[in-house]
Amino acid sequence: MRPSRLLLASMLLLLASSAEGRTFDEIKKSGKIIVATEGAFPPFNFFRGPTLTGFEVELAEALVKKMGVAIEWRALSFDALLAGLRQDRWDLVIASFGITPERSKAVMFTNPHYCSGGIVVSKDPAIRTSTDLAGKTVAVQTGSTYLENVSKLTGLKEVKNFPKDTDCRSALANGRVDAWVTDRFVAKGALQANPSAGLKAGDFVFIERIASAVKQGNTSLAQAVNEALAALMADGTYEAISKKWMSEDIRCR
Repeated sequence: MRPSRLLLASMLLLLASSAEGRTFDEIKKSGKIIVATEGAFPPFNFFRGPTLTGFEVELAEALVKKMGVAIEWRALSFDALLAGLRQDRWDLVIASFGITPERSKAVMFTNPHYCSGGIVVSKDPAIRTSTDLAGKTVAVQTGSTYLENVSKLTGLKEVKNFPKDTDCRSALANGRVDAWVTDRFVAKGALQANPSAGLKAGDFVFIERIASAVKQGNTSLAQAVNEALAALMADGTYEAISKKWMSEDIRCR
């Protein structure tokens, strides 16, 4: 049965209104923004017992407070976050997504909230650079820019991708891989937390800018996030959160 013209018009209007996700005005009227993250990427976003915490979690909560709304968190697998954003399951994603041309076709990134990059981590002190990975088995997270960039390297024995970055760390610690490529701050935290594991940090494989994301076309929400982020960087809040978690100010210079 074909829909009536009135029903068809109503359906098209509904689709058009949700095409760009909830605008910032709509979010303000509801009083709440839904924010998604992974919850398995310390020290940026992770669970400490039942509590979601980390640099990005605290930063997002400060951003939302500055924007004048309440926050409702969602935590799920990294590779499902941007897909859920496109399906209007949440309004904002903050989960250490590096800005790439391919991702920028699917979602709209805000201004970056930190700059970092992927570095080599290994137990073998001779494995420090991208060149040293030749003939080696390397662990990286599924759906990450670490997987994307490591896959471009030539001469590797194997690239093993895991659902969580912490799985990659475990694979290296257990001797199932020769190296792990991850964010430099994640590596720093892992080395400090487990000095007896014998992990050693090497050089950068690539550099990237990391930002939160909204649905493609949702310029009003992106602008609100950018304005709040600029305010936090100006009033000292960002620096305080950054130094608490990273012992340094990690904003892009």
